[in-house]
Amino acid sequence: MLFDTHVHLNAEQFEEDLTEVIKRAQEAGVANMIVVGFDRPTITKAMELVETYDFLYAAVGWHPVDAIDMTDADLEWIESLAAHPKVVAIGEMGLDYYWDKSPKEIQMEVFRKQIRLARRVKLPIIIHNREATADIVTILREEEASLVGGIMHCFSGSVETAKECLEMNFYISLGGPVTFKNAKKPKEVAAEVPLDRLLIETDCPYLAPHPFRGKRNEPAYVKLVAEQIADIKQVSVEEVARITTENAKKIFGIN
Repeated sequence: MLFDTHVHLNAEQFEEDLTEVIKRAQEAGVANMIVVGFDRPTITKAMELVETYDFLYAAVGWHPVDAIDMTDADLEWIESLAAHPKVVAIGEMGLDYYWDKSPKEIQMEVFRKQIRLARRVKLPIIIHNREATADIVTILREEEASLVGGIMHCFSGSVETAKECLEMNFYISLGGPVTFKNAKKPKEVAAEVPLDRLLIETDCPYLAPHPFRGKRNEPAYVKLVAEQIADIKQVSVEEVARITTENAKKIFGIN
């Protein structure tokens, strides 16, 4: 059984065939998924989905690209949703220096506010990082994010950064890029990080693994990520599936 720890089934790309996508995921052995909401519309849709499907859980947070749009009312709403039994994490949150919609200072402020919120509600956090590694690590340390821990989502950093994150009580989550032929860093991370600290994800509809690179991603493809990690670690796919599922249930508090 596989656990896809980061899906956007709440994205418009799945509006036409969501039922079929979920069916294919189950046929591929995907038992659970975390639907991630990162603004008002996607959080609302995530909550609808977890109310409909018993094997789906939600993460609710505010994306750094849209940090400039977040209000105090949005933050209070996220905090209220954290009491829902199927909300298992706060995020995705973090920093994104690739897109320039939200100034860095505002991104940092919104990031810090969400870490503090997560500490209040005692939920792990899901980190989005794009070209902002040093600042992310600094803020996680300063805000004592290790008290709740969390997930470095779709990790693309170095082995050294991965080790820093492990020390702060974070799991390293690998997605489609680990299957790309030219993806040196994710493969090194897959080799070095202990299996009991790894998670797998698709980030669908984005970042489809090989051989679907460039196409719409979907949760069924998380099996290809598990197969790649199994190949790198020289263990069975069943072992990768079992341990990463145990890891996911542990960090998200799912029995």
